[in-house]
Amino acid sequence: MQPLLVDAHQDLAYNMLTYGRDYTQPVEETRRREKNAPHIIESNGDTTLSWQEYQRGRVAILFATLFAAPARAKVAEWDTQVYDNPNQAYTIYSRQLDAYERIFDQHPDKFTPLRTRRQLDAVLATWNQPDSLYPQGRPTGVVTLMEGAEGIRRIDEIEEWWERGVRIIGPAWMATRFCGGTREPGPLTQEGRQLLDAMADHGLTLDLSHMAWEAAREALDRYTGPLIASHANPLKMVKNGTSNRFLTDEIIDGIIEHDGVIGVVPFNRFIIQGWKNSDPRSDCPLDMVAALIDYICQRAGSARHAGLGTDFDGGFGLQHIPAELDTIADLQKLVPLLAARGYQESDIVAILGGNWINHLQRNLPA
Repeated sequence: MQPLLVDAHQDLAYNMLTYGRDYTQPVEETRRREKNAPHIIESNGDTTLSWQEYQRGRVAILFATLFAAPARAKVAEWDTQVYDNPNQAYTIYSRQLDAYERIFDQHPDKFTPLRTRRQLDAVLATWNQPDSLYPQGRPTGVVTLMEGAEGIRRIDEIEEWWERGVRIIGPAWMATRFCGGTREPGPLTQEGRQLLDAMADHGLTLDLSHMAWEAAREALDRYTGPLIASHANPLKMVKNGTSNRFLTDEIIDGIIEHDGVIGVVPFNRFIIQGWKNSDPRSDCPLDMVAALIDYICQRAGSARHAGLGTDFDGGFGLQHIPAELDTIADLQKLVPLLAARGYQESDIVAILGGNWINHLQRNLPA
């Protein structure tokens, strides 16, 4: 039986509200429907995600984001999930949460929220049974992750987002009022420190992905709660890597010391910085993703801190990922690649999903 997959980063609500994607429909149907929508292909590529592919690839759990970009990053008029101020970000995040609630209500056989250990255990119980007992498939569990915290208008709103199901918060995408971010360096601000303190008090997981290096370093020293990098690659293993979007060895070591997990991103531009859409997908073979995983494991001295955080459909699609991949289900092809690098079956199970499951078991409320 294939190991369970856990994907720690998917921008589902953004895609549902921006492009009208329906993840209960097969990948082939979404690709067919979007053939006549060139702006989708140009901005995001062909989808790699659907519930059917979760079933085929044994994607038992995913971390689904609340994501909105600052208005300075707006691409075009169709790009509706952008904000000018925290009030607008709050509204967008609320609508995205509502979109997840609708899919939970309308398709409970396909998607179910994971907010507690009891819910986690219930989902895992179905996935750990033989496929023959579930001929119609099983629901994939969904953990809500807020990517960029501008929708938190006041620090005391942490309580509201917790009650609504958010379990992980990344303070930055680009820079926010809390800290520097991707391409926009800067430390934690005083409000950022207050945010981290409130998050720790509520048991929220801190996501260091997208945080500027100086902010991430301070967060590693300061944060007393659980922390991860849901979707970030090691700087030293990204060919031509210079961007603060990637993790320095110091930050990787800090996450490991905090018993965190790092989700590797199989996006060609995060494997070779400077890779262009006109370049062959074969320039970034899937074994380079295995190499990213191996780098984290070698630094950790074990396979207990590496995982997957694909960011699939997050501004890139089929055209921008390793050639061996057609959908998320093909990440199972990592199994023989990791085995060829000397990883035992238990290690591979941990990397593909077990490490994220352990994180949730330790940190979700009862």
